Amino acid sequence: MPQPISLSFKTLLFPLAFAFFELAVYIGNDLVQPAMLSVTQGFGVDPHWAPTSMSAYLLGGALVAAIWGPLSDQLGRRKVFLGGAVFFIVCCIGILFTQSIEQFMLMRVLQGTALTLISAVGFAAIQEHYTETQAVKVMALMANITLLAPLLGPVIGAVMIEHISWHWGFVGIACLSSFAVFGLFKHMPETLAVEQRRKRSLLGILQDFKQVLLHRAFVVLALAGPLLALPVMLWIALSPVFLIEGLGLSSGQYALSQIPVLGGLILGNLTVARWVDRLPLGRTVQIGFPFVLVGVVIMGLGIVWPAYVLWALIVGMSLIAFGEGLSFGVLYRFALMSSPVAKGTVAAAMALLSMTFFSVGIELTKQAYWHWQLLGVWLVSVVGVMAFAYFSYPIVKEKIRQARL
Repeated sequence: MPQPISLSFKTLLFPLAFAFFELAVYIGNDLVQPAMLSVTQGFGVDPHWAPTSMSAYLLGGALVAAIWGPLSDQLGRRKVFLGGAVFFIVCCIGILFTQSIEQFMLMRVLQGTALTLISAVGFAAIQEHYTETQAVKVMALMANITLLAPLLGPVIGAVMIEHISWHWGFVGIACLSSFAVFGLFKHMPETLAVEQRRKRSLLGILQDFKQVLLHRAFVVLALAGPLLALPVMLWIALSPVFLIEGLGLSSGQYALSQIPVLGGLILGNLTVARWVDRLPLGRTVQIGFPFVLVGVVIMGLGIVWPAYVLWALIVGMSLIAFGEGLSFGVLYRFALMSSPVAKGTVAAAMALLSMTFFSVGIELTKQAYWHWQLLGVWLVSVVGVMAFAYFSYPIVKEKIRQARL
C-alpha cells in the first residue's frame, strides 16, 4: 500500500507531465476528427471515411492492450511508458508522408497504441504511486488538463479546415508529445520495484488474462466507465458529420458547440476532486447517474421535436458529460482493484475491453446513423446507459455499502 504523499507542485510534476502526454494523445483524435472532412477531400474519397479515423485510433489501442501491461509488469512502468511514448511521436511524423487514405488509416492504428499505453501503464503507475483517495483526486485534476483536447481540438481543427493543411496538426502533436516526454524522463518514478516484477511465460500471461476476464465483477466494472462514456465518445466521433454535414453548421459554430459539452466534463472532474475526501468512494457515481439519465431524455426530446434538435443535443450531452465526469475516475479505481492479478495485466485487460468496446460501438453507430440519422445515435446511447443501470450500478451500490462498514 503506497504511503500518503504531500501533493505539492514538486510531487505533482510527474502527473503534470503525464497529463500533457495524455493531452497530446487525446488531441490526436479531437483535433483530427473535425479535420477529417478535409482529409477525405484531399485523398479524394467519400466523407463516410471520416468516423473510421477514430475507430482506427481506438483499434490500435485494442490491438496492443494485452502487451503493454504484462510487459510493464516484467520491465517496469517507466521504461515501457517512455519507449511507447517515443513510438507515438515517430508515428505522428510518419503520417505526414502518407499517400492514400489506407496508408493514413494504418498510421492512425499505429498512433492509437498510445491510448492503451496511457491506460494500461500510465494509469497503473499513478494508482501505485498514490493512496486511494489521492489517486482519484490526482486523476480528476489531470483530466482537466487532458480535457483541453476536446475543447481546443475542434477549434484548431476548424482553423485547419479553413486556412492550413491538416499536416500541421500532427506536427504540433509531435512537438507537444516531445515536451511531455522530456518532463516524464525527468520526473516519472519507477513505481514497480525490481522485487515486484514478474517474469512470466506467454502461457503464464494468458492464464493471468483468463483469470481476470473470467471474473464477472471485474468485467462489469471494467465496462461500466465505457458504457457511461459512450454517448460522449459518439459525440466526439460523429458530431463533425451530423453537425456540419447534417445540420449545416459552419466550422466555427461546430467548434463553439463543443464548449458546453466538454465544459460539463471538466466541471464534473473538478467536483470529484473537491468531494472525494468527504464522501464514500462511489457516492459521486450515484450523484452523477441521474444527470446522465436526464441528458439522454433531453436528447430524445430533440429527436421528437426537430426544430429544437441542436439545443437538445448540446444541453443533453452536456448533462451526460457532467455525470460522466463525476463517475469515470471512481469506476476506473473500482475496476482496477477488483482483481488480485498484477495491476499491469489488470489495466491492460481494462484497456482491451474499453478500446474494443468503443471501436465497435462507433462503427455500429456510424451504420445506425446512415440508416436512421440522429435517431440511430440516440438509440445506441440509450442501450449503453440502460446496460450500465442494469449491470454496473448495483455493483457500485454494493461497493459504497462495503465502504461504509
